[in-house]
Amino acid sequence: MDTIDKIKQQIEENPILLYMKGSPKLPSCGFSSQASQALMHCGAQFAYVDILQNPDIREKLPEYANWPTFPQLWVEGELIGGCDIMMAMFQSGELQTLIKETAAKYEESDQQKTD
Repeated sequence: MDTIDKIKQQIEENPILLYMKGSPKLPSCGFSSQASQALMHCGAQFAYVDILQNPDIREKLPEYANWPTFPQLWVEGELIGGCDIMMAMFQSGELQTLIKETAAKYEESDQQKTD
């Protein structure tokens, strides 16, 4: 599987996905720290990819996303943006609404699968 296919698969399989430097508990840059903190405050589970551990993704994602920087937040296959956009959305309450609604939608579909 080439890198672009791997990126597409990650985005497809994870309704809330943060590409970041480091991990939410141990971020490796200030922007990744702010982005992951904002997401954690939304109260829903999210997936992340540490681009420092995945140099192929670090190289190819900006080209695929047409977005040059990290972190990058993807929700339901759509690029939401980086740290500045996430923080503006968080301060307006828009990020919390988006994340909670997305998480609820996928929790419902998971419950339907097991019923």
